[in-house]
Amino acid sequence: MPDYAYGRELRLLTPSHFQTVFSNPPVKAVTAHVTMLAVPNLLDNPRIGVTVSKKRAKTAVQRNRIKRQIRETFRLRQHKIPNFDIVVIAKQGIVELNNDELRNTLNYLWRKLAKRCEQYQSR
Repeated sequence: MPDYAYGRELRLLTPSHFQTVFSNPPVKAVTAHVTMLAVPNLLDNPRIGVTVSKKRAKTAVQRNRIKRQIRETFRLRQHKIPNFDIVVIAKQGIVELNNDELRNTLNYLWRKLAKRCEQYQSR
């Protein structure tokens, strides 16, 4: 049975980890509210980093809600995602989505990203 923990090894922790993904991501998944960038890693698991700026979500409550939803959908889908470093970026209008709409958008993006990562690795 898969382990659904969200431990330290599943997170991008340093600015250099984020910069590696931002510099030249070969895999992208985009909607109107969220962008996901991914770069292959040499680890045994995918890792995630989340950015929600004050410009996109004014209050800490809004930013934390969005980050919590992103982390939770990743935690539940981590075993279906190839070993990539992923940065999730919130875009304009994300605060207008309620939790169900946000979760549906994120689940769609995780499926799309996993498919594109598989295609990228099979080249």
